[in-house]
Amino acid sequence: MKKMERWNWGSILLLMLWVLPLGCSQTPRQVGQREEKTVTLKIPNHPLRTEQDLDVLLQQIGDARVVLLGEASHGTSEYYTWRKAITKRLIQEKGFDFIAVEGEWADSYRVNEFIKGGPQDSAATVELLKNYNRWPTWMWGNYEVASLVTWLNQYNQNVPDAAEVGFYGMDVYCIWESMLELMPYLKEQPSLVKAAMEVHECFKPYSTDAMQYAQAVANASANCRAETNRLWNSIQKQSKAGGNKNEAQFIMEQNALVALNGERYYRAAVSRSSESWNIRDRHMMLTLKRLLEFHGPESKAIVWQHNTHVGDARYTDMASQGEVNVGQLARKEYGEDNVYIVGFGSYSGSVIAAGGWGAQIKNIEVPPATEGSWEHILHQLSPANKIVFSTDIRDEKHLKHPIGHRAIGVIYNPALEHLGNYVPSIIPRRYDAFLYIDKTHALHPIEDIQVSNEPPDLFPFGT
Repeated sequence: MKKMERWNWGSILLLMLWVLPLGCSQTPRQVGQREEKTVTLKIPNHPLRTEQDLDVLLQQIGDARVVLLGEASHGTSEYYTWRKAITKRLIQEKGFDFIAVEGEWADSYRVNEFIKGGPQDSAATVELLKNYNRWPTWMWGNYEVASLVTWLNQYNQNVPDAAEVGFYGMDVYCIWESMLELMPYLKEQPSLVKAAMEVHECFKPYSTDAMQYAQAVANASANCRAETNRLWNSIQKQSKAGGNKNEAQFIMEQNALVALNGERYYRAAVSRSSESWNIRDRHMMLTLKRLLEFHGPESKAIVWQHNTHVGDARYTDMASQGEVNVGQLARKEYGEDNVYIVGFGSYSGSVIAAGGWGAQIKNIEVPPATEGSWEHILHQLSPANKIVFSTDIRDEKHLKHPIGHRAIGVIYNPALEHLGNYVPSIIPRRYDAFLYIDKTHALHPIEDIQVSNEPPDLFPFGT
């Protein structure tokens, strides 16, 4: 992200008006192809037509414990449907235990309870997903996710309780909702109730508006760091004294962790560093780690996030900006042999996005990928859907240096995408596999979701 010389409320508004319409969290960049634009690259690939074509991908994934499934936008139908197809097979054939998504903890935990409850129909699923009522609501409030959730509910009806698949959110934004969700777990624990009430009182003046809190921090009139730290430390102390964690203790801790890191995130958002991005991705990685530990040493996780979070940041220009991401941290934590990263992208099509922050969503045409970009190279190879494995292309010399790779956020302006939507990437190192869909279609949102006044997801990055 382009760093501002000085961050205050006016700077945040300026950032929203300037950077976010580009639809990507990174500094404006050129695609950066030189004379190799005209070179025919050797890119072995496999067809991607039906779910059976995923056999080769499942073989490549092997015994990996963590599979990260990306997306090049938050509004493309094919990214969601192919991730669903891969997820179903990972659960059925390789015994994966849960899905962790780039969504809020409290909202997603409702989905977890739903899929582990009694049998439900698709209409009930759609009503459930209306709880994802923070802008951009379409990110999880859509019919493609509804199809996955309905399938998960049906799957869990036919397996023992211990084998039921879970669904969890990894993100950090909703301090207020997590505090409300936390309170019932603190019953009959006066010291914890006191610490939680102190957090409530500290945030109370900002009326569930994280932007108000960020502005107050910038003006040095607010700082709830001490209160959130005290709550987290008190709950940690209580949990350690209690021995083995049950699910209620885990949920209590996670909600307190969201409050702790959410406060840190919004406080950092008014600084001129990349720290807010790193706080968010480190929180998501910590949540993933906690979930794996809670589910046991043999547990396996599927992660759904944007390419900017799953594709190893060390092989993009994010590294030069001091940014880390979940893909990088997961490889470091569990080893590259135990982590498998799948990127997604397309040449052209349509996408659901908005023209400004908080604006009405619309169906936007995605122009053909810029010449010399990764997506353009794959289209020139053949205008067909395909799977590319990094093990097959690591010796291709023209892919050993960064090339542009398109990323679309919730804010998108196609006319300006050549300025800020191409992330310089060493593709064979950033991902283990890449699913290319030549022409994509817009996601199908649940349109009657009532947007709440709670802080928007993805602020201020858009991915």
